[in-house]
Amino acid sequence: MGAEDGDGGNAIPDITAGQKMVSAMSGSLLTSLLVTPLDVVRVRLQSQSSTKATTTTVRNVDFSRLMRTTTSLTPVQSAELGVTACCREVFFAGGSIDYCLAVPKLEGIPAPSGSSAAAADCAVEEVQRKTYNSTIDGLRKIARNEGFTTLWRGLSPTLVMTIPANIIYFTGYDWLRFNPVSPFSGFSDDYAPLIAGSAARLVAATAVSPIELIRTRMQAAHGGSTTNHLVETFNGIRSMVASHGYTSLWRGLTLTLWRDVPFSGLYWWGYESIRSRLTDLREERQGRPLTRDTLDSLERTRARRRSQSREKHTETFLDSFTAGAISGALASVLTMPFDVGKTRTQIYHNSPHRVAGAAPAPEEQNMIRLLWHIFKTEGFPGLWRGWIPRTLKVAPACAIMISSYEVGKRAFRGINERAREESFARKN
Repeated sequence: MGAEDGDGGNAIPDITAGQKMVSAMSGSLLTSLLVTPLDVVRVRLQSQSSTKATTTTVRNVDFSRLMRTTTSLTPVQSAELGVTACCREVFFAGGSIDYCLAVPKLEGIPAPSGSSAAAADCAVEEVQRKTYNSTIDGLRKIARNEGFTTLWRGLSPTLVMTIPANIIYFTGYDWLRFNPVSPFSGFSDDYAPLIAGSAARLVAATAVSPIELIRTRMQAAHGGSTTNHLVETFNGIRSMVASHGYTSLWRGLTLTLWRDVPFSGLYWWGYESIRSRLTDLREERQGRPLTRDTLDSLERTRARRRSQSREKHTETFLDSFTAGAISGALASVLTMPFDVGKTRTQIYHNSPHRVAGAAPAPEEQNMIRLLWHIFKTEGFPGLWRGWIPRTLKVAPACAIMISSYEVGKRAFRGINERAREESFARKN
């Protein structure tokens, strides 16, 4: 296989498509293990109602109409039974409502005086246990109330989704950006990363959208029982498919693309800009400046890539890690409203009691209407709810993923160079 740039002796050492795939996979496991807890907290923060509104609603509930016994609960609901210090029993309806159903008395047991108030206070306490005020608060409460392993809920579909997505995304970007056959290969550095990154993400996001929907619903489900949150997730998806068909598995894809496509474009533009600047600084220190006066845009890009192919592994790691973290954090903050909209759409459960002719829920409308509804009901902060855990997740994830990919490619180039030299030596 020939060199990537095809410029003779100055060619950039090539690596095979399989080697690029292995490089893309190398950081997937580590990244998923590190950032999944932050992703769980992000989903919970974005899917919950505000603490003040929820608490007020619970205090105004007529608990005499909500009394239940264990015989009236489904097996899933019974398994989510919890007992607290302030009331006899608290039932959670599968974790799908904003308040718990408090029972101040059982059959045959007289209710103590003031039990209604005690039940209301107990319900408020239970709501507060499931309400997260910050990233750290979310991590602490989930680990304490649902079990430490709940922080890695959705890890299995994350891995199933991440590996093919990263293969498509990273190898696709490399091909679109640098392969001579690609229509984008000759574009200016000012906008080629934007276009190539957006196109690669469009294909990757569409391919794994159903898996991401499953992961998001699993992470949004409350309760410590693995069986129950799986039952809740797949029952909800089964009901959704029965009502709207298999195309509903791509629910939220439009919002996902609104988030991921601009994110990817901004990320790759920022990454290449920062990485190029770091490469230029290194070349200047070594007395080989890549000035705009002596090189045109395309030749300057090739010169930078040749320089990067000669870097030490440590230099490759540090430069790509720094550029990936900075560009990932900036792109994450700028595209946050679309992430909120995507999460709300994917965790939305269809109401079986909707009045005929009633307007569809905001989550069932288009992106602009949904984001406008969030802005009107929750204000400007509602559009950026969960931005801290998402940024804390995205920045290191981008840094780890791109540095692993670049170091992997650098290692494979070295292996291929040595193999080529040994082959040439044997022929002579």
